[in-house]
Amino acid sequence: MAEAKRIAEETRKIGQEVQEQAERVGREFQKAAEGGLEATTRSIGEMNKGLQAIAIEMTDFSKRRLEDVLQAWEQLLRARTFGEMIEVQGQYAQRAYNAYLSELSTLGEMYLGTSRDAFKPVEQASKRSLG
Repeated sequence: MAEAKRIAEETRKIGQEVQEQAERVGREFQKAAEGGLEATTRSIGEMNKGLQAIAIEMTDFSKRRLEDVLQAWEQLLRARTFGEMIEVQGQYAQRAYNAYLSELSTLGEMYLGTSRDAFKPVEQASKRSLG
């Protein structure tokens, strides 16, 4: 009978230890999940800011391109010879080409920066949870 009591006591202790360990793991999991949710929220906020900046940049670029097109049309309407028309078109084509290349570079940098900024909160949260 003493042996049965001892086994029952050991079983109770083991059960308590398992329960405490499960509670500790649960608390750590909850803490990690909260940190992950916070990091995800910050990440989405950063992505939103970046996409808004990109939309503003694209709107501004479109406005500048429209102004340039209208200016080229005005110049074409004022051209008196075929040679002047070709020159106006050539100048417009060169400006448009340079503007598009510049804008592609700008947008590429903006997308890259947005991606980096959006990933930072997730990266920091993972470092905290691992460290």
